[in-house]
Amino acid sequence: MNNYKLAIQYDGTDYCGWQIQKGQMTVQQKITESIETILKEKVNLVGSGRTDTGVHALGQTANFRTEQELDQHKFLYSLNSILPRDISVINLEKAEEKFHARFDAKKRSYIYLISKYKSPFYDKYSWFYHFDIDCGKLNLLSESISGKQDYSSFSRKNTDTKNKICEIYEARWKETRNLVVFYISADRFLHGMVRAITGTLLFALKNNLEKEYIEEVIQARDREKAAEAVPAKGLFLFKVKY
Repeated sequence: MNNYKLAIQYDGTDYCGWQIQKGQMTVQQKITESIETILKEKVNLVGSGRTDTGVHALGQTANFRTEQELDQHKFLYSLNSILPRDISVINLEKAEEKFHARFDAKKRSYIYLISKYKSPFYDKYSWFYHFDIDCGKLNLLSESISGKQDYSSFSRKNTDTKNKICEIYEARWKETRNLVVFYISADRFLHGMVRAITGTLLFALKNNLEKEYIEEVIQARDREKAAEAVPAKGLFLFKVKY
């Protein structure tokens, strides 16, 4: 059995996230249907993880297995020719037969983009934030969310995930000329976790709260203690490391 690994980018604006859902248009569904059209067989496309409705990806990883030996260059060209313009497979390679895009992932990272001013060119892919941003203070606040902890306070309530313990390796803010970029990496992320963390850190900054506030939110293990999540359009799955 041949196992193929895909590197994928997509604009999540018009999709109900990555994972196939009945009656909804998703990225996984579009790619699966396109692969099946070319191969003329059913495949199981496995992604490294879910992205929510409206969230984008610069570095999603997926894999599928087939008995067919593919001409990788030709298959990649054919696949991109039938995929919609907002989804692109940027690389295709043969992987070890046991490789699993989700279970073998060691580290996942996201970025969140905030625009400093209203711009028609940033509107789809960043959130225009009306208040001043101090990246130095945000980096100090972000120290409290690092490490291995229970992140129930940043997870959606209506989730089937029982284990809410994650290990955040890095969380940092950086300012460019036009944007503020929040980068975060962890072994795994809960449903809605990055957007909730981002919103809570910005809330703490706006209200001049200290690290103790972030620590109290985490210890509460209650989503209602955290602040409102930021909009999905500024969030990108940045990279998956194996």
